[in-house]
Amino acid sequence: MTTDTLTPPTPAPTRSPYRVTPTRVLRSEWHKLWTLRTTWITLITAVALVLAVGITMGSTYDGDDSEIDTVVFVLFGTQLSQICLAVLGILVTAGEYANGMIRASLTAVPRRGPVLWSKAAVFATVAFTLSFVTNVGTFLVAQIWLAGTDKELSLTDSGVLGALAGSAAAITLLSLIALGLGALLRSVPGGIGAFVGAVLVLPEVLGTLPLDAIDTAVKYFPAQASESLGSITPVENGVSAGTGLLTLTLWAAALLVAASALLRRRDV
Repeated sequence: MTTDTLTPPTPAPTRSPYRVTPTRVLRSEWHKLWTLRTTWITLITAVALVLAVGITMGSTYDGDDSEIDTVVFVLFGTQLSQICLAVLGILVTAGEYANGMIRASLTAVPRRGPVLWSKAAVFATVAFTLSFVTNVGTFLVAQIWLAGTDKELSLTDSGVLGALAGSAAAITLLSLIALGLGALLRSVPGGIGAFVGAVLVLPEVLGTLPLDAIDTAVKYFPAQASESLGSITPVENGVSAGTGLLTLTLWAAALLVAASALLRRRDV
């Protein structure tokens, strides 16, 4: 007499509640960004600088700078906020190496690459949104004093919103370049020094050389290419807005791709 042996059914595979997914990595980087006191201080400072300079330019305008594009004139403060956001971009990446947080981040996400790209995506979203809203607000406030002058404009006038958004895009892409430098160098002072030296100072030095080829090349450096994005009128001796946007995008993408490749290969 034989008896059949009953085989217990194989349990269905269950999904781990702790799986690493792109959404969870993004959420993690979002929380990390906003829980840093440095983030709040830097962003508030960036907004305050643009507003303060915009109000000053508008309230003291006497017609002497009539040749300057209105949006460029009102948003002179973005030259200062750009530095603030660039420093924050460096802190987002290099700052984790300084405090040792990067070990926990890469342990949780062993593939490493998603950590960097999530940082870039979160930071770019915050930087563009904040910059655009600040630009629009500063423009509207400055127009209180510019009404009735040759710089009176409204948001509905041709090219105004495009220039305000272009300025925000330029600041965002320059900040992503800084973020990429921070990831490459893994040092906050090194990243800041590289951004100031290579992005802001070097093109100005090269531009003093009496060579046509260098003059042409300098137009495609990040800071110079960004000038065409925040102006209603074409920038003299500069690239077009479309070319400037493409140039900045390629610079930022190249640095982030290089940083991602090194992140996968180098030890923490």
